[in-house]
Amino acid sequence: MRAYRLLTAEDTAAFCHKVSAALANGWELYGSPAYAHDPAGGVMRCAQAVTKDVVGDYSPDLKLGDL
Repeated sequence: MRAYRLLTAEDTAAFCHKVSAALANGWELYGSPAYAHDPAGGVMRCAQAVTKDVVGDYSPDLKLGDL
């Protein structure tokens, strides 16, 4: 099965660490990052999709962050 996650956060070093941690845990970048202004919060937000091949079948109960 191929698992998919969309990592999001404010544009800070914490977002880069989140993506780096996912890569260190076997996730692979999927597509280009996205960058947008959040007018409600007055901040820029980042998003990066990642995928990972895992053993087993998909279930909505899967905790993707634990894969």
